[in-house]
Amino acid sequence: MEVEAAFERRPTRRIHVGDVAVGGGAPITVQSMTTTRTADVDGTLQQIYALAAAGGAAD
Repeated sequence: MEVEAAFERRPTRRIHVGDVAVGGGAPITVQSMTTTRTADVDGTLQQIYALAAAGGAAD
């Protein structure tokens, strides 16, 4: 989805934070966490599946 901005974007350099590329046209990366206790397996899995359904991908 291309959006026109009211200002000109500056070119950026791509850097790596660990194995994750940031800037320079790299896709946006978002880290997420669950809010359940890890012993609550069913609740934790529900949150993981909801994140995946919303477009999150596990890498």
